[in-house]
Parts: sequence; C-alpha cells; structure tokens
Amino acid sequence: MSTNRNLVRKSGRNRPAGFSLIELVVVIVIIAIIGAIAIPKMSRGSAGAGDSALTQDLSVLRSAVDLYNAEHPTAQLSSSTSTATLVSELTEYSDSTGTVLSTTKNTTSIYGPYLRGTTLPALPVGTNKGQTGITITTPGATASTAGWFWDGSTLWANSPNTDVDASGKQYNQY
Repeated sequence: MSTNRNLVRKSGRNRPAGFSLIELVVVIVIIAIIGAIAIPKMSRGSAGAGDSALTQDLSVLRSAVDLYNAEHPTAQLSSSTSTATLVSELTEYSDSTGTVLSTTKNTTSIYGPYLRGTTLPALPVGTNKGQTGITITTPGATASTAGWFWDGSTLWANSPNTDVDASGKQYNQY
C-alpha cells in the first residue's frame, strides 16, 4: 500500500515548485515602472527641501535682527557692525545699550539671545552649502566662503548668481 501512495503523490504533481521565467520578468517590469515614477519625484522633493530650509533660515535670521533692533533702539545693527559682533549680539545676552555681557542671563543681561547656539545656521543650499560664517557685503557679491552675508539691513544667502532653485530664482535673492 505504501508504494501506491508514493505513486499517487508523485503523479499528482504536474509542475515543479518555483516561478516561471515569464512571472519573474513581469515582476521585474512592474518594479522598473514603479522606480521610474518614484525616483524623479523623490529627487525633486530633496531639492525643494533645501529651498524650504533656506526660506526658513532666512526668516529666522531676519526676525532675530528685527527683534534685536526693536529691543535696542540706540544700538541698531548696521553695515558698520562687525561680523563677530553681529553673531555675538544675536546669540548672547546683552544689556539695553546692546553691549554683550554674558552667555547666561543675569540682572543686567536681560535681552537676547535671539538665536539658539553660538553660530548662525549652516547655509542649506548652493556653492557655500554647510558654511555658517557671515561676511559684510552686498547681495550677489560672493566675497568669501561664508554661508551668509550682511548688507547692513538684512541677511542674505552668500551664493553666486549661478546658484538657482528649480524655478530659476537665485538663492541670493530669497
């Protein structure tokens, strides 16, 4: 009897286990189509993320300068402000005259800091991507490898005119 069962089992199997070549080709084609659709969308998303990060960073930096100037009407930040002074005035505590006195809040150092940390954020896009420094210059004039430039009234991305976003807008014009 045991030999008959083995014969039935062997004869009941019409095809070997596994996938046919056609099934594998169909699966590969489907994966390729999904990849062709998804990869360009993901790469556009990362470029858009850098543009959004630049917009946010500029908004935070410009708001910090505006708040500093509002709280220190006699010590406005201007084009004569050195870059080291500008960074310390935005990242440390100061008194009502704008004199930076401390890295911690005390009874005389009641204003600030206007930015967290001890440096400006890193430039998220363009040729000088990753740079945190600042230089005093005018928009479009990349005088150094600093991430930002200060023109006396606002902060800009220190990026050459050739650095543009997906729509063709120059990063130094944000």
